[in-house]
Amino acid sequence: MQRASSSHHVHRNLTDGFTQIPLDHKVFEIQRPYDVPESARTLQLCKWSAQDGYDYSSGVWQFEAQGFVPRDTSGVCVMQIFGASHLRATTLMIRAYKGSLSYYRSPVLAPNIWNRWFKLNVIHDVDASTVKIYIDGIFVHEAAGHGGASHAFKCGVYSQNDASHYMESRWKGIKLLVSELIKSCLGVAVTNGPCLEEEEHHNKHLQGESHGCDDVDDNGF
Repeated sequence: MQRASSSHHVHRNLTDGFTQIPLDHKVFEIQRPYDVPESARTLQLCKWSAQDGYDYSSGVWQFEAQGFVPRDTSGVCVMQIFGASHLRATTLMIRAYKGSLSYYRSPVLAPNIWNRWFKLNVIHDVDASTVKIYIDGIFVHEAAGHGGASHAFKCGVYSQNDASHYMESRWKGIKLLVSELIKSCLGVAVTNGPCLEEEEHHNKHLQGESHGCDDVDDNGF
């Protein structure tokens, strides 16, 4: 797969052709460090009637959110697509290393991201086995999928190679969208408004644990 050329341009509304689907505590799971209570975080969710989760195995799905990585947080995964075939755990990891976002360890997707809000869009076409990444509306990378029977979007913070002692990422305006072509298969109501309107903080101090490159945690949809 090829990265975008140096003549990046802002794309049209990336959610055109997609329908936002609701998030609530039935489909939004908080996974946390063992020593950090959920009450220590800030979380506000819109509420809908009970639904099953949004793990998916086909179609075209999109994650959209605004993220923030504080200065000196490094060696962490901040967003991922969980699920892959063979020995892999993930189809995608977006990591923060020394102030840059990268696709796994490379290539670099965006430099100078510390201490600023950025908009992230990830589009996963399961059947075509492609993942497209956009940062601040600009196409930055396309990668091949990695198979797997089921997938889920996750965001938060989790240690990877050469992790900093203190790790944090913040997320707001989180949206999950599905292609218009398959929304009727979900059997759920849709909404035009954001489902997560408040900032969500994810803080973690290392306690000496060690994790592999494809270990995953934090929020799952």
